[in-house]
Amino acid sequence: MMGRTHTLPITARRTFRLATSVGLSLALGYGSGLTIAYIAPLFAVMLGALPGPPPGPRKLLVLLLFVMASLGIGVVLGPMLQYAAASALLIILLGLFFSNRLALAHGQQAPATLVAMGLTVIPATSVLSQALASAVIAALVVGIASAVFTHWIAFLLFPEDADAAPAQDKPPAPAAANWLSLRATLIVLPAFLLTLVNPALYVPVAVKSILLGRESTTVSLRYASRELLGSTALGGACAVLVWFCLQLAVNLWFFVGWMSLISLVLGSRIYGVWKSRWPPTFWINTLTTLIILLGASVADSDQGKDVFQAFAVRMALFFAVTLYAVLAMTLLERVRAALAAQRPPRTAESG
Repeated sequence: MMGRTHTLPITARRTFRLATSVGLSLALGYGSGLTIAYIAPLFAVMLGALPGPPPGPRKLLVLLLFVMASLGIGVVLGPMLQYAAASALLIILLGLFFSNRLALAHGQQAPATLVAMGLTVIPATSVLSQALASAVIAALVVGIASAVFTHWIAFLLFPEDADAAPAQDKPPAPAAANWLSLRATLIVLPAFLLTLVNPALYVPVAVKSILLGRESTTVSLRYASRELLGSTALGGACAVLVWFCLQLAVNLWFFVGWMSLISLVLGSRIYGVWKSRWPPTFWINTLTTLIILLGASVADSDQGKDVFQAFAVRMALFFAVTLYAVLAMTLLERVRAALAAQRPPRTAESG
C-alpha cells in the first residue's frame, strides 16, 4: 500500500493526508467526549495545512508542557478579571501580542494559537466556572495530542517525497512583525470582551477571532474584504450542507465520513489539485470556519437548543467579527501611513 501511495502526485497525497487527519481527529475528539470536541480537527488543519512531517514524541511532549503552562496562566487570570480587571486585561493583551509574534517571527502557528486560546477562552470560562475551565483545558491538551497522533498516521499513509521540502514563508522584518502582531491583537480584543459577557455562547466567536487575527497578517489589504468575508460565508454554507447530510444518518461515523469528504474537496483547493483563483489561505479559512460552526451546532443539538436559531445568531456574529477585522485592518493601516507621512525624511547626514 505504501508503494501505491508514492505513485500519487504530491499534491494529491497532501490532500488525502489532510482529509485523513481531520477525519481521525474528529473521531477521537467526539468519541472521547471532549468539552470542545471540534478543537481536535481544528488543530489537525493547522498542522496539516503546511506540508511537512509531524512533530516527534519529544517535540510533542515539550509542546504539551508549554501548552499546560500557558493554560495554567489562563486559569490564574480568571480571578484577576474579577478583582483586578485592568491588570488582567493588560497581561492578556501582552500575551496575545507575544503569541502573534511567536506565529509571525518563528512560524509556530499551533503553539501560538494555543497560547492565544489559553489567554482568552480559559480566563473567560473560569469566570463562569472553574470546572468548565478545567474541562476546556483538558479538551485543548487532548485535542492537540489527538491532532499530532492522527497526523503521524496520515503521514505514514501518504508520505512526502524526500526532495519535496515544504516552502517556508520568509518571516517579516522585526518592525513589520511587531506591527502585524499588534494589529492581530487589536482584532481579537473585542471578541474576547464579548466572550466575558457569556462564555458559553461566545467561545466559538473568540476562537474565530483568534484565527482571523492570524489570517489578517497574511491577507493583502486590497483583497481582505472579499477573502475574509467570502471564506466565512462559504464556510457557513458548507456547515449547512454537512448538517443536512448528517440528518440522513445521525451517527459519529457518518459525521467522520462527511467531514473527511468535504476536507478532501477543500484540501484539493488548498494544495492546487483543483486550480482556484483564490489563495490557499481562503480555503483554509473556509475549512476552519466550517469546523467551528458545525462543532458548535452539534453541541447545541446535544443541549436541546434550537440549532438553526443558534446557527443564525452565530453566523451573524462571525460576519460581524470578520467585518470588524477588515475595517480594523483598513483603519490601522491608514493611521500607520499617516504617522509615516508625518515623520521627517532621513537625510544622508542623519542616516
